[in-house]
Amino acid sequence: MLDVVIVGAGPVGLFMGALLLQQGHDVRILERRTTRSDLSRAIGIHPPALAELARAGVAGELIAAGVHIRKGIAYSQRRKIAGLAFDGDPAFPFILAVPQTVTEAVLEKTVLDLDPQAIVRGADVHEVRDDFRSVRVAATSPSGGREFRAKLVVAADGAHSAIRLRILPHLPSRSYPDCYIMGDFADTTGHGTDAVLYLEPAGIVESFPLPGGVRRWVVRLGSPDKGTTAEGLAELVGARTGEVPDAAGNTMVSAFEVRSRLAGRMVHRRVVLLGDAAHEISPIGGQGMNLGWLDAAALAPIMDASFAGADVGRRLEDFERARRKAARRASHQAGLNMALGRPLPPSTMDVRNRLFAGALEVPAVAGWVERRFTMR
Repeated sequence: MLDVVIVGAGPVGLFMGALLLQQGHDVRILERRTTRSDLSRAIGIHPPALAELARAGVAGELIAAGVHIRKGIAYSQRRKIAGLAFDGDPAFPFILAVPQTVTEAVLEKTVLDLDPQAIVRGADVHEVRDDFRSVRVAATSPSGGREFRAKLVVAADGAHSAIRLRILPHLPSRSYPDCYIMGDFADTTGHGTDAVLYLEPAGIVESFPLPGGVRRWVVRLGSPDKGTTAEGLAELVGARTGEVPDAAGNTMVSAFEVRSRLAGRMVHRRVVLLGDAAHEISPIGGQGMNLGWLDAAALAPIMDASFAGADVGRRLEDFERARRKAARRASHQAGLNMALGRPLPPSTMDVRNRLFAGALEVPAVAGWVERRFTMR
């Protein structure tokens, strides 16, 4: 019998697997996809998550591969209105920007170096049955049905978690009046490693540097996207900001809508919901992947103690309480981030921006905002 089956080989599932394998536990990570995704959606790694990745020995390669964002700048109607340094953490005075494809490759290599058999791809889990002594996990695969039995199961299968749906079939979600389209283009802005927010009357445009001279653009829309092309996205960015990305250098366009869903409980006997499976929040602000990694870092030592025979009931209660609190805080911050980017009449936006810029000139306020943006 395995110690742990992890469902989902995204960044959170892979990190959870690496932490458990480093403690000598027998782990299988089941993934429906037969190959790693080539989509690069999540890009921001915040200081608290970098600290946990460093403790696990996997931060160095990511830090070397990514862009260190040390400052954010806000513009509105072609004028710079404010700036904010992300230097509050002495160990990691930056937000790291690295494509999710790179992050997953580094974490997968870490897992496979510990156990070449740990990742099972093409395994589509269709049943998780807790019999009080162990958990049976049944999956279909191209070669037929497979069954795994483990002491514990971790559901890290994302915002559309099939396991969460079975455990909490009526968990409500909240929708927001915010829709976005994003794309990666060659960076011709001259902003270097700075993140830039364009607070515009028609809605926010966000801009983040990526490795290889690439910049990601995220544009708030008034309604769900209807198939905007790279050319259309470049025109939209140009109309709002004056910066016109070169559509010929585009490598990705993706649209998304926003909802949140917070599970009241993460621990369900021998099954634990982790990351987006437990708390889906808006991707605006880039907190979701980081939140999942911090979940994993908090859970791994409790699992280790349980396998050693310790009574971990109280620790699991504390884990749930702390991680739900962190998720609520992250969700609230994401809500504030979205509110900051909603359309306003030019005169109202001008007043709001002056107040915003003035507040950031107060060191205590700037420090508070920096801590919220960096998840510290």
